[in-house]
Amino acid sequence: MNKAPILPPATIGIIGGGQLGQMLAQSAKTMGYHVGILDPIPDCPAAQVSDFQIIAAYDDQVALKKLANKCALLTYEFENVSLIALETLKNDVSLPQGLRLLAITQNRLVEKNFLRANDIPTVPFTEIQATTDLTTVGAYLPGILKTTVGGYDGHGQVDIANTTMITTHAQLYQQAPAILEKRLAFVQEISVMVTQDGLDQVHIWPIAENKHEQHVLKTSLIPAQVSPKVASQVTQIATKLAKKLDLRGVLGVEMFVTADEQVLVNELAPRPHNSGHYSIEAMNVSQFEGHIRSITNLPIAPLKLYQPALMVNLLGEQLTHARNELSHHPEWHFHDYGKAQIRPLRKLGHITVIGTNAINHNKNWLKMDK
Repeated sequence: MNKAPILPPATIGIIGGGQLGQMLAQSAKTMGYHVGILDPIPDCPAAQVSDFQIIAAYDDQVALKKLANKCALLTYEFENVSLIALETLKNDVSLPQGLRLLAITQNRLVEKNFLRANDIPTVPFTEIQATTDLTTVGAYLPGILKTTVGGYDGHGQVDIANTTMITTHAQLYQQAPAILEKRLAFVQEISVMVTQDGLDQVHIWPIAENKHEQHVLKTSLIPAQVSPKVASQVTQIATKLAKKLDLRGVLGVEMFVTADEQVLVNELAPRPHNSGHYSIEAMNVSQFEGHIRSITNLPIAPLKLYQPALMVNLLGEQLTHARNELSHHPEWHFHDYGKAQIRPLRKLGHITVIGTNAINHNKNWLKMDK
């Protein structure tokens, strides 16, 4: 059902102040909205480009109420937001994405069961808890044992070869159930971003082909080199998810492609996704502008990729190396998130290059161990 648009200069509140919040804020500010950030870290990346910040924990109900009172609507930049806290705000401020999407994507087991219930293919999985008879889980080995909540960028998960290793890592499932996903052979990791606009039209960004280092996204190549069969499955899956969820805001869909060209959904992210950063420079509508347009019930133009693109994350000290190289690379679209601390594997920035020549020119640099 179409809803009245929320127009500038209304104030949008963003829960979370990292790089996704920063790029959301930049898009919103470009469109004329005011932006407020709630984050416990003073001068966090998103606060650096916003109108105000409330410094508080993400589940601080008093602080969230204060943010709600200053905003026309609230969104979030990551899925580990307190559902209980948001529930208390639903009568005070617009929550365009609702609570159902967050409830599904906050818990890996709930998410996998939602996908299964809607005939969306996933890897085989089973629940693991302290009372599980581990002699029954052989069909899911080798696999990956993951906490059901709180994990990101490789945190809260471990590769498992046998049941002895499950016991060794019992801390992952003693306090709360975990999920064991069978490790399958696949030929590609891909992703798309999808949303619905204010006219209930589904929009799907191009398929990205992703490479990871230690479970952290390293590069995304767009468009992914996939067959029409794979592309058709991706479109069907993304469209089904948008309709089943009555989607508002961007949903990131991470997928595997098997050797026989079957597409399996790995995870869902109820906000813009790292593999969609290329869209800032390479497309007529970035995923961040698309998110803002969707949550404010505005229309979105048909999406158009101008040229092929390559995005590389700058993890840890790679940001310093990239800064030192910047004067030699006029083709780089360089993003520094402004985070205060450099830590190994921490996402501190990214580079996007567009056009086949620029991609080929940078491939060797991007493969260097920096």
